[in-house]
Amino acid sequence: MTVPRRTRGNGMTKWMRRLGWRHAVGIAAVMFSLFPIVFVVSAAFNPVGSLSSTELYPTGASTANFADLFGTTAFGRWYVNSVVIASIAAAAAVFLSVLAAYAFSRMRFAGRRVGLMALLLIQMFPQFLAVVTIYLIFAEIGDFYPAFGLDTPWGLMLLYLGGALGVNTWLMKGFLDTVPRELDESAVMDGATHAQTFFRITLPLIAPILAVTALLGFIGTINEVLLANVFLRSDDSKTLAVGLYGLIAGQRNANFGMFCAGSLLTAIPTVLVFQSLQRYIVSGLTAGAVKG
Repeated sequence: MTVPRRTRGNGMTKWMRRLGWRHAVGIAAVMFSLFPIVFVVSAAFNPVGSLSSTELYPTGASTANFADLFGTTAFGRWYVNSVVIASIAAAAAVFLSVLAAYAFSRMRFAGRRVGLMALLLIQMFPQFLAVVTIYLIFAEIGDFYPAFGLDTPWGLMLLYLGGALGVNTWLMKGFLDTVPRELDESAVMDGATHAQTFFRITLPLIAPILAVTALLGFIGTINEVLLANVFLRSDDSKTLAVGLYGLIAGQRNANFGMFCAGSLLTAIPTVLVFQSLQRYIVSGLTAGAVKG
């Protein structure tokens, strides 16, 4: 039996009103998100390597930009510096922040409320406002402890830790408040110490927030350029963000292909970290921790 055209037209109209527009919006959002990625990939494999010659659909492809990036710059050194600094800074920030958050969440002591408010107020001011003071402080520190002075990876890690502990502590403290105290009390009744309760009971339950904090800390550190550009001066101590920024700071059109090639390689550690932490981010390990 043939369905009348009018009935089929009405069905299509109803589908467009209910679901069709959602598909259209989703397709438009995906295309909008993919456009810069496609453009960067096209520029990275553009044999000319200049901004003016870059097209969305390149007529040719070459790995010359990648070869020039490793051959004419210290990109390999920048890569190692960024991965090491971002990994250590993120891990240290997570560890110190969770210790502070556990103390603020589970313990009651004098100055607790003042300390929380101080952390919150300090985060209202951008860290870049204190760049002159930070520069002078680390210049003085370098005279006594050269390993933690200017133009050193350890000094830059300390700088990143100072800016991340406040917001991370508040983020983890809010998550720890949702973990029932009955778990800690049960562990203490069974003879567990505070350290055992923290490492064996609490940490596994807050794995999602630890993963989120580590991911945000890693991404923020590996992509940070303002403070690192002021702090790092020698070519061997630069990070990826500082080194790649230097390629286009003076001659953007000529080195744009190398810049895009470096950007693609810079995204690899971030993707790997996200994939390794994804199962913790999407899971709610605290759900159902306490029954009754």
